[in-house]
Amino acid sequence: QVQLVESGGGLVQPGGSLRLSCAASGSILSPTTMGWYRQAPGNERDLVATITPGGYTNYAASVKGRFNIARDNAKKMVTLQMNSLQLEDTAVYYCNFQRRIGTQYDYWGQGTQVTVSS
Repeated sequence: QVQLVESGGGLVQPGGSLRLSCAASGSILSPTTMGWYRQAPGNERDLVATITPGGYTNYAASVKGRFNIARDNAKKMVTLQMNSLQLEDTAVYYCNFQRRIGTQYDYWGQGTQVTVSS
């Protein structure tokens, strides 16, 4: 049984920074794409950023240039460095590990709240 445990959310002022981390317990197979999604109240869950096993990254247009996703395969961990945070970044952030070949899976973390407020 795989669990994803997130940490690093909190309250920050506009322009501030936060770093989210997500670590997996259990067996994670290669290749696994790791990512972050977010859901604001009344909205659907949207992609924030993903990173492939080869390190290819994809970002939502709204966070490009401000957020940076990274992965550590040995630690089964993905991080999201968030800089220049804006009010619109307020949401619950979820990490995701997914594999689309062979033994397929789609694991989600429990979510961590990020609130940007003055």
